[in-house]
Amino acid sequence: MGSLTALLEGFATAAQPEYLLYALLGVTLGTAVGVLPGIGPAMTVALLLPLTYTLEPTAALIIFAGIYYGGMYGGSTTSILLNTPGESSSIVTALEGNRMARAGRGAAALATAAIGSFVAGTIATVLLTLLAPIIADVAVTLGPADYVALMVVAFTTVAALLGSSPVRGPASLGLGLFLGLVGTDTLSGQQRFTLGVSTLADGIDVVVVAVGVFAVGEALYVASRLRHGPVEVVPVGGTWFTREFWSRSWKPWLRGTFIGFPIGTVPAGGADVSTFLSYAAEKKLSKRPEEFGKGAIEGVAGPEAANNAAAAGVLVPLLTLGLPTTATAAVIVAAFQSYGIQPGPLLFTTNSGMVWALIASLYIGNVMLLVLNLPLVKIWVKVLQIPRPYLYAGILLFAALGTYAVNFVVDDLVVLLVIGVVGFFMRRHGYPVAPLVVGLILGPMAEEQVRRTLQISEGDLSALVTSPFAAAAYAVLALVLVLAAVVGVRRRS
Repeated sequence: MGSLTALLEGFATAAQPEYLLYALLGVTLGTAVGVLPGIGPAMTVALLLPLTYTLEPTAALIIFAGIYYGGMYGGSTTSILLNTPGESSSIVTALEGNRMARAGRGAAALATAAIGSFVAGTIATVLLTLLAPIIADVAVTLGPADYVALMVVAFTTVAALLGSSPVRGPASLGLGLFLGLVGTDTLSGQQRFTLGVSTLADGIDVVVVAVGVFAVGEALYVASRLRHGPVEVVPVGGTWFTREFWSRSWKPWLRGTFIGFPIGTVPAGGADVSTFLSYAAEKKLSKRPEEFGKGAIEGVAGPEAANNAAAAGVLVPLLTLGLPTTATAAVIVAAFQSYGIQPGPLLFTTNSGMVWALIASLYIGNVMLLVLNLPLVKIWVKVLQIPRPYLYAGILLFAALGTYAVNFVVDDLVVLLVIGVVGFFMRRHGYPVAPLVVGLILGPMAEEQVRRTLQISEGDLSALVTSPFAAAAYAVLALVLVLAAVVGVRRRS
C-alpha cells in the first residue's frame, strides 16, 4: 500500500504543468533522435547532460527518461519506412516492417509498432512499480562483498555479450576501468595517471567521456559513412486498423512484453537481445511461418513490444542497485551523479519523491508517445530530410559548448577531442563503447567496495566470495559463461 501511495504522490508531482512540459520535451526529442539514423538516446542524453545543470534533478531526469522511451518508439519509423534502424534495438523491426511498407502495408506496420510499444511500455512500467521497491528493500541488506559480486557480474556480462569478438568487449571495459583510475586516490591522497596535468587531478569527468564517445565519436563515425544523394523513404500506404490487424498483433504484444522486461533487468541483456528472442519466438509460434521474411506483422509487433518492455526493465537495476545495463542507462547514472545522487537501494528512501515522480512520468510519457507517433508520422518522416552535414556540425558544436560549460576549463575540450577520436576508432573497428562508460562509472564504485570489504575482513581475500549472496552470484555467472561457451562451440561445429 505504501508503494501505491507513493506512486499517487508521484503522479501529483508529474502532473504539474511544468513537469508535463518537460515530459513532452523529452518524448519529442527522443522520438526525433530515434527517427534519425545514427543518433540514439545515449548520444542525446550525453549531449544534454551539461545543458540541464540549471534544471532541478526531477525535471532533468524526467526529460532523460522521456528521451529514452521516445528513442525506442522513434527507431521503428526509420526501420519500417527507410530500412535503416535508428537504434540497434530496431534492427529486427526492419526485417519485416520494411517488407510490409514496400507491399503497401506501411500504415499497419507503423500502427502495430506504436500500439505494441504503448502496451508493452505500460505493462512493463507497472512491473517496475511493483518490483523496484521490493528489490530495493532486499538490496539494503547486501554487504560490500555482495556489491562487488554484482559489479563483477555486470562487468563480465557487459564485456562478454557486447562486441563482435570475445576480445573487443573486455578491451573496451578495460579502457573504461583505466579511465576511472585517473585522478587522486581517495585513500592515499596520491595522484594516479594524471601525467602531471592539474585538471586530471580530480579525475576525468564522466560527462566529458559520455559526450566524447557518444556525441563526438558517433558524429565523426556517421559522418565518415554518409551516403550521398537523396534519402529514399517508402510512402505510408494501406489501412491503419483492420480486424486481422488486432487478431494477429495482440498476442505478440503480450509475449514480447514478458520476454523483454526480464531480459532488460539482466546486465547486458537490454533491448537488442530481447528483440531477437521475441522475433524467434514469433516465427516459431506463428500459424503463417511462410510469411516471415516477406512482411509478417507478428515480426513487427513482438520485437517492438520487447524493445519497449526491455527499456523499463533496464530501469530496475539502475534505480535499485545503481547498475547500468545499457549505454543509455550508463549515461543516466552519470546524470544522477552530476546532481550528487547515487542510484541504489537508498534512493527510494533518500529521494523518494523524485523517484516516484520519475516513474509516474513514464506512464504519462507513454500516452504522449502514442499520440505523437500515430497521427504525426508524416512529420517524423520529414525529419529524415534534414541535411546530415548541418545535423552533425550542430551536434559537434553543442558537444563542445556543453562540455566547456561543465567546469569552464579549456582542458576539458582537449579531453573531449581525445575521447571523441578514441570513440570514433572504437566504432570504426567494432569495439563497443557501452562497456567503456560502464567501466568508468562502476570502476571507482567497485574499488571502494573492495577496499571496504578488505577493511572489514582485515585483509582476508576470501571475504569477497564467502557471503551467501556473493557465492550464488559467482556460481550463476560461471554457469552462464559455461553455457555460452557450449552454445558457441555447437554453433561453430
